[in-house]
Amino acid sequence: MGRSRRTLPEELLLLALDPTTGTTAQPQSLDLGLAGAQLVELALAGRIAPDGDRIAVVAPRPTGDPTLDCALELLRRRGAPVRAVNWIGGPRLGLRQTYLSHLERCGMVHAVEGQMCGVLPTTRYQATDTAISREIKARLDSAIRTGVPPDPRTAALAALAHAVGLGKHLYPGNEGRSSRSRLRDLIRHDPMGGLVAHAVMDVQNGAAAQPRRSPAPVGRQAPGPGARTAPEPARGVPAQPRHGSMARAVAH
Repeated sequence: MGRSRRTLPEELLLLALDPTTGTTAQPQSLDLGLAGAQLVELALAGRIAPDGDRIAVVAPRPTGDPTLDCALELLRRRGAPVRAVNWIGGPRLGLRQTYLSHLERCGMVHAVEGQMCGVLPTTRYQATDTAISREIKARLDSAIRTGVPPDPRTAALAALAHAVGLGKHLYPGNEGRSSRSRLRDLIRHDPMGGLVAHAVMDVQNGAAAQPRRSPAPVGRQAPGPGARTAPEPARGVPAQPRHGSMARAVAH
């Protein structure tokens, strides 16, 4: 994969970055969206493919993007297709900071040092060229306005933007209500983007559930009222993502 165009995680982050304050909208759900955007980018590169509600590695060769290749290698090590909701809901410590630092190295943002409460060092990121963000948003605007099915990349970006809650950031107020609704509808134009976007929303809703239990064998009847049954083994509770502290606080 060449570096001639921006990846979906980079575009999603640029969409979320407020050009005035240097903060990111929806920071917690954005972290989930970035993990999901990596999956879509790897699918567009032909490295992974959907397998039902799971993600399967179909071509483990590197893409040339270090962050994407790290995700690809982790998927490969699983050895079997992984549920998208479990992958996105896993720990992704520092992923947003990784992409912010990358955008800074590329000259698309610059870091602004500051302090929180006059004590804790913070870093905000200002866009160096807001035309880039405007160009990305213009693709969404065009898809919303014209109703013409967008290309898979734009459709996936729209699905992810909706999933992480950027609709109110991109199209605020009552006047943006119809645009937010159309943004949501674009989710149907890319199967992989739709799968990932729904997984992001499921994680936020706490729906990263265990697979359903198999039905009881034929002939075995349910116990009647008052019947005593053997205790059922405790079921594991999916681990919640853990967020470590950073020496320097990144503004959200």
